[in-house]
Amino acid sequence: MGWKKWIQIGERVFSAPILREPFYIFTINLLSLLLPLSFLLASRLSRAQYVLSSYDPSKSDSFLLFLFLYTNPTLLHILVSFVSITALLHGLTGRFALPKAVTSPVLQPRLYTAWIMLCTLQVCVGLGIEGTIAAGIWTIDNDVVTKSIFLVRFIFFIGLHETMVHWTRTFVKPVVDDTVSGGPRNEWWVERLVMGGSFGVLWWWRLRDEVGGLLLAVQVKREVLMGLGITDLVSWWLYYLTVTVGVVRLVRGFLWLAKVLLCRRRVEGNNGFLSANIDDKV
Repeated sequence: MGWKKWIQIGERVFSAPILREPFYIFTINLLSLLLPLSFLLASRLSRAQYVLSSYDPSKSDSFLLFLFLYTNPTLLHILVSFVSITALLHGLTGRFALPKAVTSPVLQPRLYTAWIMLCTLQVCVGLGIEGTIAAGIWTIDNDVVTKSIFLVRFIFFIGLHETMVHWTRTFVKPVVDDTVSGGPRNEWWVERLVMGGSFGVLWWWRLRDEVGGLLLAVQVKREVLMGLGITDLVSWWLYYLTVTVGVVRLVRGFLWLAKVLLCRRRVEGNNGFLSANIDDKV
């Protein structure tokens, strides 16, 4: 009976809002960062094929190193491409979403799809990042990484943040809401604040210097007239797909700002017209 009592006490303690809300925000934030980390991993995979092309993995006993150098990143590219494309479609139309749950309580396509995407990306990123550390990609000099134009990097930053927000709302929140809260809940402004701050720290710490690796292999192989592989083309495509998402987000922001300013001028003009009519009547 003693252990049941302790379980009940633990359930009461962790069900308290003062502990549940920070845990919820922490979980949302941690899982949201899987998307930018997957871009970091894709960049390192692209870089590894060029930098470590002459490395003999048989000299190392590390299984993660062998897995990193010989694993096909197709699954990672498919997952990241799917999220990026859906983010672009959502930015263009605002209508894309996963299939909603049907009336049967047993079948919940949206929740199951979110679980599969989340777990698969978690495994890919976890093993991949460990593999980069085992392969020494973590310590490669940043001078090897290509430097892109500041404006393109800024637009990529906007696009990656927008893709991460779409990833969080479409795949992360359904899973966390069902696990922690037992059902869907409204988005809290603190969630976006913490998520944006964490993304900014990750960008300043690693992404801003390493994300150019998505373009490294393509640029170097074109200079030396080498053939491009599928991985090189997909990495290049992912980079500019994210830039496109950023362009769409900026255009929508400018259109929204212009609409607000135009409506404000109309309101001011109407107020002035009404004031003039009143003065004339007086």
